[in-house]
Formats: sequence, C-alpha cells, structure tokens
Amino acid sequence: MHGSSDVGHLVDRHPSATPERLIAQLIPPPTFADVSFDTYQPDPDEPSQAAAVHACRRFCEQAADRRAGKKKLFGKREVLPGVGVYLDGGFGVGKTHLLASSYYAVCHASPSESAFATFGELTQLAGVFGFVECIELLSDYALLCIDEFELDDPGNTTLISRLLSQLVERGVSVAATSNTLPEQLGEGRFAAQDFLREINTLAAMFTTVRIEGPDYRHRDLPPAPQPPSDADVAERAAAVPGATLDDFDALCKHLATMHPSRYLALIEGVSEVYLTGVHQVEDQSVALRLVALTDRLYDAGIPVVASGAKLDTVFSEEMLAGGFRKKYLRATSRLLALTAAGQAGRTIT
Repeated sequence: MHGSSDVGHLVDRHPSATPERLIAQLIPPPTFADVSFDTYQPDPDEPSQAAAVHACRRFCEQAADRRAGKKKLFGKREVLPGVGVYLDGGFGVGKTHLLASSYYAVCHASPSESAFATFGELTQLAGVFGFVECIELLSDYALLCIDEFELDDPGNTTLISRLLSQLVERGVSVAATSNTLPEQLGEGRFAAQDFLREINTLAAMFTTVRIEGPDYRHRDLPPAPQPPSDADVAERAAAVPGATLDDFDALCKHLATMHPSRYLALIEGVSEVYLTGVHQVEDQSVALRLVALTDRLYDAGIPVVASGAKLDTVFSEEMLAGGFRKKYLRATSRLLALTAAGQAGRTIT
C-alpha cells in the first residue's frame, strides 16, 4: 500500500523533537483551542459534572492567588506553594475540556503563563532538558496541566514525584486528569507497593474531583462502522487533499522508530489518516504506541478510515484484562469517534 505516488505516507515522515518545539507544544491541543468553563455542558443527570466545573473555577482562583504571593514589607511578595486538582473519571466525561479551560482561565487571571502537556510529553521534556533545567523551565508557569496522568514504570514514578514536589514548592499549581485515582496509580503495571512513598507524595498534592457520566463521544453515534475494502480506502485517500495512506503493520513498525512525543509532529498538516490491513495487535509495546498515536490523532481532530478489522477490536481481551485496561479502553473510545468522523467526512469537535 506504500506504492501510491499521489498520496502521502506517514511512514515517509521522520520528525524531530527539538527543545524549542517541545516548549512550543506546551499548549492545549487544537480540539480544545476554544473551550472554556462556559462551553462545558454538564449532563443534568450527573450532578458531579456541574460540581466539577465549580471546583475547577475555584481551583483557578486559588492558583492565580498563590502565584501572586503574599504581600510583604516594601512591596515584596512571598511565594506561596501551589495547589493541585486531580480530575478523575471515566472516558469521555469532559476531563480534558475542563483541564484546557483551567489552562485558559489561569492565563487570563495571572501575569504568568500556563503550560499544558500529556504525561508522556512531560516525561520527555524532563529527558530532553534534564531534571534541573526542566524545573527551572516549568517554574516560570503559574499552572501546569497534565493530561492522561499515569505511572507506567518505577522510573517515571520517582521522576514525577520529585518534579511536581519541587514545582509546587516554587508556587506552580498542578491540574491533572486521569482514569485512575492518585493513590491507585501504578497498580497492575509494576511493583507499585515498593513506591508507596512516592505515590502517596503525589496523591497528597491533589484535591481529587470525581466526574461521573457516560462517554459523550458515543452519544448519538452508531456502532463501529463496517470497514471498507483496501481498494475503497486507497481510492478515498487519493481524493482527499492532505490525506495519508499506510499499511497498518508498516505504520506500527514506523512508530517504533521514534519516541511517542514525536507523534504530534508526525501527523502535523495531515487532514485524514487512511489505513489498510488493520488487525488485532498481539504485542503490548505495539499496542501502547498505537494508543499514543490515537491520542494525538484525537487531539488534532483527524478522522481515520481503515480497512481490515474494526478499530474497536484492535486490543485483545487479554490486553483489556491487564494493567493497561483503562488506557486501551480510552483509546477504543477515541478510535470509535475517529472512525465515525471518517465515515461522515467530518473532523472531531
């Protein structure tokens, strides 16, 4: 499927992640570029959603006040420790919407800027700049927003615990979203009991706000569409300016050649993604890279059209029963929304 000369291919792209680019990416994704607390629509049957909006508004006020500091003699101000809020809930209840709204609210209320990153992007930032320089860089922000907070391994647990502790001490407030309660982070993925001190340190930074409700991405959506043929996918890709066309296995191999933090640059400028030969993934490393790509496609609002297996069957029952269950379910939810958009010829909003 790599043979069509009229259509671009993701496997031909080899993006780089420069320090300047990583800093420039510390903003909400395009899908959430225009959101606010006022545009969030709480489900009237789920009172926790309206309560979450109120909690986030209050948090933003506290974050701005903390950043301003305590007034001292001679006009000086004492830096106060930052505050934390942790938005915990299922898939598609609007956690990222509220996180991005918090980003913009604090930007408007404080002279200091806000920073927005996924958990993976934050760990990559620390890897590129080094721990000390990363602290200095992020200390300039009033608020650090972390989407998809998770602990996948012991190294990240220790790194993020130290990083956030020092940032909070310097007056940076932290808002995070997750599908896992803070005190349960790491369960089923590594020997989390050996890192209880770090996990408890993280949990103590946050006030947890639980958001209940059905997955909004599936409201009024039909079931996963019946996949088209390879020929249909290629024909449709050729008719869409800016589309890419790739074989599923070839793309999975290509994803392994770069850090997931580069996936955003990989899909930059792409209008729609077309895939052929989709099938169930057996290797967990491949599956996790596919999750990371799905997140970036969803954030960018890029529809997906694929032949082969339905995209909601990509992750096996064995994988869904393991420690990364919530991550795979979130990706499945997003893939359903992306393929529905691809069938309808529209972008994700």
